[in-house]
Amino acid sequence: MKLKCLFVFFILFKGINVSAQKYETIVAPEMRIDPPNWWVDMKSNTLQICIYGNGKNIAQYSLSCAYPGFHIAKVNKTGNPNYLFVDIILDTAVIKAGEAEIIFRGGQKQFSYFYDLQKCDRSSGRIQGYDSRDLVYLIMPDRFAEDKSNSVARPKMKDDVIDRDSMFYRHGGNIDGVIKHLDYIKDMGATAVWLTPIQENDQPKASYHGYAFTDHYKVDPRLGNNEKYKTYVKEAHKKGLKVIQDMVYNHVGTEHWFIKDLPMRDWIHQFDTFTQTNYRATTLIDPYASDFDKNKMSNGWFVKSMPDLNQKNQYLANYLIQNSIWWIETTGIDGFRFDTYTYSDLGFMQDLMARVLSEYPQFGAVGELWDHCVAIEAYFAQHPKIVGAPDSHMPGMIDFQIYNAVNEALNKPMGWTEGLSKIYYTLVQDVLYRDPSRNLTFLDNHDLSRFYSVIGEDIRKYKMGIAFLLTTRGTPSLYYGTEILMKNFADPDGKVRGDFPGGWPGDKANKFTKQGRTDKENEAFDFVKKLANYRKENDVLQTGKLTQFVPENDAYVYFRSNEKKIVMVIMHYGDKPHTIHMSRFAEKLSGFTSYKDVLNDKTETLNADMTLQPYEVKVLEMIK
Repeated sequence: MKLKCLFVFFILFKGINVSAQKYETIVAPEMRIDPPNWWVDMKSNTLQICIYGNGKNIAQYSLSCAYPGFHIAKVNKTGNPNYLFVDIILDTAVIKAGEAEIIFRGGQKQFSYFYDLQKCDRSSGRIQGYDSRDLVYLIMPDRFAEDKSNSVARPKMKDDVIDRDSMFYRHGGNIDGVIKHLDYIKDMGATAVWLTPIQENDQPKASYHGYAFTDHYKVDPRLGNNEKYKTYVKEAHKKGLKVIQDMVYNHVGTEHWFIKDLPMRDWIHQFDTFTQTNYRATTLIDPYASDFDKNKMSNGWFVKSMPDLNQKNQYLANYLIQNSIWWIETTGIDGFRFDTYTYSDLGFMQDLMARVLSEYPQFGAVGELWDHCVAIEAYFAQHPKIVGAPDSHMPGMIDFQIYNAVNEALNKPMGWTEGLSKIYYTLVQDVLYRDPSRNLTFLDNHDLSRFYSVIGEDIRKYKMGIAFLLTTRGTPSLYYGTEILMKNFADPDGKVRGDFPGGWPGDKANKFTKQGRTDKENEAFDFVKKLANYRKENDVLQTGKLTQFVPENDAYVYFRSNEKKIVMVIMHYGDKPHTIHMSRFAEKLSGFTSYKDVLNDKTETLNADMTLQPYEVKVLEMIK
């Protein structure tokens, strides 16, 4: 018995020696860990950390962590020794903000990495969301304004040439330039600002547009840095302006760090020869579509310089979803605009929005779908009224159908379905949406010909389009410079992305000021400002019920109404004066005796007839 006990003791003692093996502590090798930090009080208690060893064979290490509430559930290897994907469970009942020491052990060596854990910022007025109560101002930061007064040193970039005479080189606009002109944006009547992507785009050519990420967690150094972007969000919020961030999930740039060393082969869609998407979102809902066409739409590359991401890969899906959460919580932004929405895996996009809205129910979002049919657009919106359509959890879509309708309405005579009737027929199809007011409406953007050029530089048609944008249903957006009659045609993306005059020292004219604008530019700016601020102050144009009447005799009439106010809008597209008979609109005008002309503040008696001049628009607030 005594010998047996000694034998057991010997075995236990030997086991203790094995488990207490000595490791040489070394300096942690250079690694990349994404997300770089996380929060202990999220609603979801799961986290997946991507560790990239950059040639250090990080997969050879085992990991452990004794931080209370920080549990390493699984360490996933990918076949590429430079990567580990670590599944973490956060015990929210125990875990506190701090630094969780993760110990890496391999061979006879060990090192530590301290992972930053924070508490969520629940400050009032932070992460507000955006909707039809807002007017969104769209800016390409490289082309809006430059301010070097607070510039910081930055690394050398592949596309560092500043050449304002070329539409495909950098022009030098930055985040400080946007901050400098926030008062201009607010004064004009906007309530939200959407910047084209601010993430790093270290591509060798045409990197200015921002849609080819090379680092998901880093602001492009030519625009500023992460701290500068957070300052921008705070300054915008101080002025009552919400912030919308442009996000891209379908593709990245060829110079992205993980494209240079893929975690696994199916991280991106690959083909034997280069295969480009067919750009046909129709194939995703077409009951007769071929598998070949659907695959080419979803998996083909957008262009050669933008590898197509495969969001069916769950490690990539987690990476992108967590990146979205990280930007929201880190900066306090209010919403996303999703680039090339339907090109990404739609199941992934549903999961993404479900996760975002779970953490931030008020968060705003719209998806880009550039197509030619209301049904296609509605199919991908939240809770569509279409048989077989899934719930995308997407609050709204970028409304290309309204854009198409307005362009036709202001360029063609009215017919049964043409001209102004096109607007009517497009809005009739709102029956397919759960909430069409969440759609982002617009007259032009960074991909399209400038509105003023499209309508033949006719200030009367310009006012008609602006009035419609700011009084119809939806969340209106205005492309920078539209308010000062910036012009040019898309070619496809050249001069429509010109610099805002006055945004750079030495510009011949500063059109941020009244003195720097021409009389016609001031006429346009004042028109936008007048109506945008009226809209901001009157919720009838934000959330009021829309009632439209069938277009007749070159005129389209509609009303916005709530329990407090009724606003009547009349659009006349014709080259001769036209008389409107008010008796036709008795259901909305009964009991009113006069009106205020919103555009000139004059109060007039409501007579039986009203004569409109050629290409005139009226916005009338009814008075009893």
